[in-house]
Amino acid sequence: MTKVISVFGGSSPRAEDPAYKQAEKLGGLLAEQGFAVANGGYCGVMEAVSKGAAQAGGTVIGVTCTHLEAYRPIGPNPWITREIRVERVSSRLQKLIEVGDGLVALPGGIGTLAEIVQSWSWLQTGEIEPKPLILVGSLWLEVFSLFQEQAKEYLSFRDQDLLEFVPDESAAAASLALRFLGE
Repeated sequence: MTKVISVFGGSSPRAEDPAYKQAEKLGGLLAEQGFAVANGGYCGVMEAVSKGAAQAGGTVIGVTCTHLEAYRPIGPNPWITREIRVERVSSRLQKLIEVGDGLVALPGGIGTLAEIVQSWSWLQTGEIEPKPLILVGSLWLEVFSLFQEQAKEYLSFRDQDLLEFVPDESAAAASLALRFLGE
């Protein structure tokens, strides 16, 4: 059965931005390794990951949301091969976390931060089965290192070990390949 990697990231990057190119490369790398890719289904990082995976012949699952489309009139990106439609943003996040055998967060804003924190909390409490939660780049390393330092009396080493920090998309893909494919 094909493993699915859910990718979180910001909606603002455009095709000419380094963050878009990073996400596109990640999607391609994951598809080349035989993973399906899931994401929020719209623009920015979501579109880039979808495009990279689709162009590499991979399956792209877009979890789209009626509420988001009312908030910001936009449709699903054209690279999605399978759409899962939900009503609310909270249901969208839940579905993305549940469908992923692995979770990867590229740089992003409030929504991406919420996706990471919810995933981390559910992993901590056993709400979901253990799975990799990989945070890509210096943004997340700096944010969570500061949080872990300031909140150390509230966090066990086990909690901290639930997060994996990697420098770039190639390292994220390599970590997933090692974990799931033994490569």
